[in-house]
Amino acid sequence: MFEQLKLTYDFSALEPHIDTLTMETHYGKHHAAYTANLNAAVSKLPDLAGKRIEEILTNLASISDPALQTAVRNNGGGFYNHNLYFAILTPGGSKAPTGSLLNKIEAEFGGYDALKEKLSTLANSQFGSGWAWLSSDAEGNLKVSSTPNQDNPLMQDGGKFIPILGIDVWEHAYYLKYRNLRAEYVKAFFEVVNWDEVAARYHSISGR
Repeated sequence: MFEQLKLTYDFSALEPHIDTLTMETHYGKHHAAYTANLNAAVSKLPDLAGKRIEEILTNLASISDPALQTAVRNNGGGFYNHNLYFAILTPGGSKAPTGSLLNKIEAEFGGYDALKEKLSTLANSQFGSGWAWLSSDAEGNLKVSSTPNQDNPLMQDGGKFIPILGIDVWEHAYYLKYRNLRAEYVKAFFEVVNWDEVAARYHSISGR
């Protein structure tokens, strides 16, 4: 059975950047629903028993029932994406990447500010609900991208790129506080990113 990530901070801890009510609703309602719905779908697919969510999302085409494939795609994506999202947030943030991750960011994007601008543009220009991503492959190459709905990079290219940071731009992630000002939310998001956690995920994928 899949379980929600256990938060290491209180719902109020990300104030004023992400407000308490949004956290309560986002984690306690939306993320909980994705988790419950994923478990319900997987219970009807015995071939998926014991498999990691990453393996399931990378091999969605193996689910022959169209309705169950859609249910796993939407709810499995929602489960995975939100586990990542809440894991890479921390009160006060760790303000910028360091070490080998920073070195790679500088080599591929020209610096942290340039990367942040690219991610912000992707997040702000995503039409409707979706996500902006920073991902790594096993060789340590980085990629920025965006996806609609609860899709993520694991569902593309056989899972070659694995997300290490995701910006949720569904309205439930920001609308209670920021209303239609998505760009203000995206700016605030970077104030609470735990770049130490992002770097740890980069290292676990690439060994760098």
